[in-house]
Amino acid sequence: MIVRNLEEARKTDRLVTAENGNWDSTRLSLAEDGGNCSFHITRIFEGTETHIHYKHHFEAVYCIEGEGEVETLADGKIWPIKPGDIYILDQHDDHLLRASKTMHLACVFTPGLTGKEVHREDGSYAPADEEADDSKPL
Repeated sequence: MIVRNLEEARKTDRLVTAENGNWDSTRLSLAEDGGNCSFHITRIFEGTETHIHYKHHFEAVYCIEGEGEVETLADGKIWPIKPGDIYILDQHDDHLLRASKTMHLACVFTPGLTGKEVHREDGSYAPADEEADDSKPL
């Protein structure tokens, strides 16, 4: 059994912060823990916009706190996000995530992340079989 505490994990290398300061993410469960997914608590900071395009990962995102919106770039559709909402990137949607109030999100990735992924310029992570080559955190 694995038991971890969010606040304690935030004091370790499981807390990954975006280089641009838009978000941070605490990786409570990673691929190395033996599951087929990873589980994160991510904060998207107020007033930010982040381009994300997970071409190689399925992600489900549940909003715990805060407010914002997700815009799919293929069609320009915008979905408001508030506590209690989930959005699921089942089509590997290229999207923008905006926070009008700091958002606290519970995120599940399949396949599980290693915690060392780097967002590429197009907003994606490398496929799981290439991620070992990434040397710095997101």
